[in-house]
Amino acid sequence: MDTKILFFDTKPYDREFFIQANASFKFEINYLKTHLNRESAQFAAGYPTVCAFVNDELDAATLDILHKLGVKLIALRCAGYNNVDLKAAFGRIHVARVPGYSPYAVAEHAAALMLTLNRKTHRAYFRTRDGNFSIHGLLGFDMYGKTAGVIGTGKIGKCLVNILRGIGMNVLVYDLHPDASLKAMEGVAYVGLPELYRQSDIISLHCPLTADTHHMVNEETISQMKDGVMIINTGRGKLIKTDALIDGLKKGKVGAAGLDVYEEESEYFFEDFSSSMISDDILARLLTFPNVLITSHQGFFTHEALTNIAQTTLRNIEVFFKGGFMENEICYRCDGPCRRKKGLSCFDVPGD
Repeated sequence: MDTKILFFDTKPYDREFFIQANASFKFEINYLKTHLNRESAQFAAGYPTVCAFVNDELDAATLDILHKLGVKLIALRCAGYNNVDLKAAFGRIHVARVPGYSPYAVAEHAAALMLTLNRKTHRAYFRTRDGNFSIHGLLGFDMYGKTAGVIGTGKIGKCLVNILRGIGMNVLVYDLHPDASLKAMEGVAYVGLPELYRQSDIISLHCPLTADTHHMVNEETISQMKDGVMIINTGRGKLIKTDALIDGLKKGKVGAAGLDVYEEESEYFFEDFSSSMISDDILARLLTFPNVLITSHQGFFTHEALTNIAQTTLRNIEVFFKGGFMENEICYRCDGPCRRKKGLSCFDVPGD
């Protein structure tokens, strides 16, 4: 088994958790700070595996270079794969991901955004630090008895539903593939998107980014929502058309927004710009709204999640090079997780 792995977009915490996990795998790992793209792909010469993250650019041009260099596996240390051109990878480079590192981490972060925006604790923190103990402008509402809409009821969505039911909220949910356990839960109902938009006081997005969900929150859908609705996004930035969100905030149609992701986040998120200017005018505009809370894609960022990410990523690599079945492989033909029978992937089977 060739044990050389090249990491891109490495942060200190990546190195810390992967060094710990690698004690039992014993791979030869080299860490780069640079993002993976068509300019930096040349660094992968001599490495059969590259490990990438959410803001690495795995487009057709990058994949062509990696393939020519002999890369056999792209090991994503994340759940999302919308930054990968699966069509360009298919039949040339296998791609694996980490699908379920900690649904609790992301769901709890979504709940934290809701609670913070509602009771304005982020604003209260800065007031009291300045000796201002006025509570004027910090009025919130009881979440108990209100209605939340959760779009996407995979593992993260289900965790959030349980949290919101614990608070005493009624929950409307939407998913193309309804979950039987949620159907049976008191206070939870599957509905169509128009009804969810119309009835929800808070809407939280937990669906993957696809052609169908791209800009699903836009001018038209915002117009269907309650006046003063709170919108939470811990999924993917391009689920929301940011210009439409800003317009909704300006008009008061959207009462608050909690964003752990942003459409054009790749240049900024995970980086430190505290000593320089933000040239993205839209992001800069969002940061001026007192009822908008932006976090830097940190929903996943817990000790448990990082431990699971490191273990699963390295296990994916080990299984691949030992010739085993990669349950976490993603596939162009299946438009996501490979669904071919156990023991084979579509990659290995010609034709449809």
